[in-house]
Amino acid sequence: MKRIASLLLALCLCLSCVAVAGAEGKTYQVGVLQLVQHVALDAATQGFQDALKEALGDSVNIEVKNASGEFNNCTTIANDFVAGNVDLIMANATPALQASVGATGDIPILGTSITDYGTALDIADWTGTTGINVSGTADLAPLDGQAEILNELFPDAKTVGLIYCSAEANSLYQVRTIAGYLNELGYETKEYAFADSNDVASVTESACECDVLYIPTDNTAATYTETIANVVIPAGKPVIAGEEGICVGCGVATLTISYYDLGYATGKMAVKVLTEGADISTMPVEYAPQFTKKYNAANCEALNIQVPEDYVAIE
Repeated sequence: MKRIASLLLALCLCLSCVAVAGAEGKTYQVGVLQLVQHVALDAATQGFQDALKEALGDSVNIEVKNASGEFNNCTTIANDFVAGNVDLIMANATPALQASVGATGDIPILGTSITDYGTALDIADWTGTTGINVSGTADLAPLDGQAEILNELFPDAKTVGLIYCSAEANSLYQVRTIAGYLNELGYETKEYAFADSNDVASVTESACECDVLYIPTDNTAATYTETIANVVIPAGKPVIAGEEGICVGCGVATLTISYYDLGYATGKMAVKVLTEGADISTMPVEYAPQFTKKYNAANCEALNIQVPEDYVAIE
């Protein structure tokens, strides 16, 4: 009996070792769907990749695909990832998330650079978790804080033009929310929406009838900041931006997050899903831990704007 018991114990130990070796030998396949190439989204993707590689090394293969700003491309890429049976999809920006959700209800999806998940996923009673195969990180800076820096820098302005892409649901959410804060501060707000890249310049020209302009974390605007700058700087109109990348291109100041850190946090969430079996449907969406007042020194000089000492110059 003792010999049989010993043999059984040895067999169990062998099976256990085989199981551990199998787990350790697994290579995870991760697909990254990025809506468009610009500074903020690029930084988030890089942070995500760095976090995964630091934790998993060669045990993870990451394929990054860029949709060039087209929703149809997002759908195609998401379907390709599903057909390839990836272990996880990282969707960078709202249209990328929406296309991924449309492509699969089974493969875990982590979003990043998403302003509001309730709006993006049409969840009316948003509580912080999705209840489906989705979680991730949000890039929403405090919109009341954005309104406050606008008021701090331009207390004598009367009208604020809110510029955004009508195709981006989260941009409309930001515009409508900050309008309330600005109205409380005594500003009159006007919305100026462009449908796509073709009317960015003309819509911006119309918005220049206002004293100050505000642009939220809008992917189309972020892609065409040079076009916007070519209108607002000659017109002498300052832009408060929703994030640093837009501010670099055409703004004077922003209350911003680190998109690299946001992507890195998303990568850490991915590690939990892939290696620890974390239930993504109950994982709370995470938010940026800190926000920084920053300014574009060149644009501020061009428009003769003085900023307080607690603002950090964008390098």
